[in-house]
Amino acid sequence: MAKLNLSIAMGDYDRTRPIVDGRVQIDGVDPVCMLLSPEEMFFRAFRHEDFDISELSMASYCVTVARGDPHYIGIPVFLSRAFRHTSIYIRLDRGIDKPEDLAGKRIGIAEYQQSANVWVRGILEQDYGVSPAEITWVRGGMDTPGRPEKLKLDLPADIRIEEAPEGGTLNQMLTDGDIDGFIGPRWPRCFDEGHPQVGRLFQDSIAAASDHYRRTGLFPIMHLVGVRRELAEQHAWLPVALVKAFSEAKEIALTALGDTSATKMTMPFVEDNLGAVKKLMGENFWPYGVADNVAALEAFCEMHFQQGLSPRRLNVDELFHPSTYEAYSL
Repeated sequence: MAKLNLSIAMGDYDRTRPIVDGRVQIDGVDPVCMLLSPEEMFFRAFRHEDFDISELSMASYCVTVARGDPHYIGIPVFLSRAFRHTSIYIRLDRGIDKPEDLAGKRIGIAEYQQSANVWVRGILEQDYGVSPAEITWVRGGMDTPGRPEKLKLDLPADIRIEEAPEGGTLNQMLTDGDIDGFIGPRWPRCFDEGHPQVGRLFQDSIAAASDHYRRTGLFPIMHLVGVRRELAEQHAWLPVALVKAFSEAKEIALTALGDTSATKMTMPFVEDNLGAVKKLMGENFWPYGVADNVAALEAFCEMHFQQGLSPRRLNVDELFHPSTYEAYSL
């Protein structure tokens, strides 16, 4: 039987490279791999369905599921996860000393529907009592004017969103003090360049995130893998084949990460950081599959609904292809 020639869009990660370089084969698939930025992947996938298989924004995918028109069906392979206490940047001259001080402020965002922003808004509301309606959200491109939302949103009336001025960027607005802060998965360029009046809300973001994990057990999910729905319907074996291959690729990456005879990452203290992560989160600190991620998925569905991104509260059992909820064992 000839293999399916399928396009796969994903990020350039240690956990995806074994698929790209052929060390891991996807059963029945001859892949055409494209390593793209999240912004390009997600825009092309949700606007134009450009790929047979694609890494997807968890938040945007949930928007399509809640609306009943998802062109992709989810696979519980979570290529991107991150603790988002690192993602809140503030002007240091606005009297913002604690999360509660964000109430009443104007905060820049590239897109309201970004998964990172869903998690940050959830943390602000659940841990600090700051609801999304208490902040004015200023939406625009970070470095390029006029960034659109991937999907059109129908948000609650109490959510205040302003568009950045025509020709303006969030980085410049933060630099000039026209907004009080910024929330997003990428740091603003002015922070990276050392602007004296731009800093992080949580100066010790590792301590803040570690405390949140100890209290909740949640390691936030950002991205999942999606396969074009008609392909999954035509080839019932494909979703499980993808879970199998991506899981094998992740195990190769973790084995390499743990081999510190000569570190595989261009970063000092890899073994120390790895040890600290395992002490906090256990050996299986980046799980794929539904069973080990139910708590994080349930939390995300609840925040997604409470923030008005979905008109109804999604259930975990409608997010993924049915064949991926269980696996064989020997």
